[in-house]
Amino acid sequence: MVATTPAPTSRATPPSAPVVKKEETFNGPKVSAFSIGSIKAKKALEESSKNFVKPTENLPTEAFTETEMMIQWTNYAKKLGAKGFKIMESLLLINDPVLNGTVISIELPNEGSKLDFESQKNGLIGHLRGHLHNHDITIEVIVNESFESKRSFNDQDRYNRLHEINPNIDLLRTTFGLDIT
Repeated sequence: MVATTPAPTSRATPPSAPVVKKEETFNGPKVSAFSIGSIKAKKALEESSKNFVKPTENLPTEAFTETEMMIQWTNYAKKLGAKGFKIMESLLLINDPVLNGTVISIELPNEGSKLDFESQKNGLIGHLRGHLHNHDITIEVIVNESFESKRSFNDQDRYNRLHEINPNIDLLRTTFGLDIT
C-alpha cells in the first residue's frame, strides 16, 4: 500500500478581517479582589452611581381627576391581590384615598398597617405616576387609631349606613312598605 498525501488545494486566502482590539474601561492599576484597594474602588463606584439624579424637567405632569386616580389605585390593588400580596391589597382597599392636588392621603387603622404600606409604597407611586402621567404625585399616610371600616356586613348594617348618609331613607321605606330582613 502506498500512502498518498492529499494534494494541496489552491484555496484563496480570505481577505484579512480587521482586528478588533478590546478597549480597556479601567485604566488604573489592577487591584486584587481581596485587597483593601478593591473595597475602596467598589465604594467609590457606588458613590459615583448614587450621585446620578434623573432630570426632572422632562418628566410629565399632566392633570388627572380623583376618579382616574381611584381607577388606577384599584387596578394596582387587584394586581397585587392576583400576585398573592393580600395584605397590601386589603390596605389599599380598606379606605378610599383622598386627592388634594397631587398629594394622595390615605387613612390607615394602626401603625403596623402604616409600616406594611410604607414598605410597598414605592411600587404604588411608580404605578400611579406612570399611568396618570404625573410625576409630582406623592402619598401621605395618616394613622387613625379610632378608624372604623366603612363596610357593611348584613342588611341591618347596610340600612343603618344608608340612614347615616341620608335620613330620608326612612320615608322611602315606610312609603313603599319595605322591610329589612
